[in-house]
Amino acid sequence: MLLHEFQPRPALVTPVSAPDRPKFPVYDAHNHLGQDFGEWTLRPLPELLERLDAAGVLRIADLDGGWGEQIFHDHLKCFKQRVPERFDIFAGVAWQRWPDHGDHFGEWAAHKLGEHARQGAAGLKVWKDLGLHVRDQHQQRVAVDDARLDPLWAAAGELGLPVTLHVADPVAFFQPLDAHNERWEELQAHPDWHFASPPFPSFLSIVSGLAQVVARHPATTFIGAHVGCYAENLAWVGALIERCPNFYVDISARIGELGRQPYSARRFFTQYADRILFGTDAGPEPAAYRRYARFLETADEYFAYDEGAIPAQGRWQIYGLDLPDAVLEKVYFRNAQRIFAPRTL
Repeated sequence: MLLHEFQPRPALVTPVSAPDRPKFPVYDAHNHLGQDFGEWTLRPLPELLERLDAAGVLRIADLDGGWGEQIFHDHLKCFKQRVPERFDIFAGVAWQRWPDHGDHFGEWAAHKLGEHARQGAAGLKVWKDLGLHVRDQHQQRVAVDDARLDPLWAAAGELGLPVTLHVADPVAFFQPLDAHNERWEELQAHPDWHFASPPFPSFLSIVSGLAQVVARHPATTFIGAHVGCYAENLAWVGALIERCPNFYVDISARIGELGRQPYSARRFFTQYADRILFGTDAGPEPAAYRRYARFLETADEYFAYDEGAIPAQGRWQIYGLDLPDAVLEKVYFRNAQRIFAPRTL
């Protein structure tokens, strides 16, 4: 039998909970409405609102506005300008323009961010191309903590725009693709997700760069996407949260990681309840919101973190955290409300 044919069905008999929707109103601080998530700019807005209503989502941050100037304006027009109280659109950075501006790229990007803020941007999304692929005018890879970008981070703080940073993928994506790699199947399906060092920078150098940026700019609010880009090491993330009051994390696309360490994850949520944002990174899918609610709210044991026959992120199951209501309410909505108010909420 080949590995992909091995699809065991757990024989455990345990209580099963199935929340229809999250217990409290939701601000989804990390999601997408673009091409890879249903392309909602081409679909009826009432259909999207119906989905959000069914899941109890009062507001959603659309991070796809960062994929280009035209996309940003299209998403503002389709969502923010039509129902401003339900949508926040994040801007991005046109990294391909670095050779045009050389060592002054940071100042140029800061100016563009100001324009985007005046047009209605609610935040800045920085993806993992920074640190992995972005090149300067000399064709040298730009590090996450490159000082030439300091004007951009400072401008975000001055404009009151939070910066969502996704600069590193799971640790396994940076490790050798061998029999010891716990996400071997996922990387076989997506070989372009493998960033082995060399030639790429090491995982620790990238997340250390993230920490340096956050520490250097205390007046700017940073949101570390996907549990601070290091869900496998909650002690590291917690230490950065404690060191930097301007650092928050979202939990998008990482219940697979969090749910296999339920004791550590529950302590993390209760200790840093004021610094964690809800997000799914799964599009406006009611099933995803139900799955996240089950993980956060129930004490269910050993259940699937996605809907595939073979788990997408690794061959394991997860456990619910059974978080108290006071923590849930902050994570689902109140923390995002505090970050985005009074600009957008």
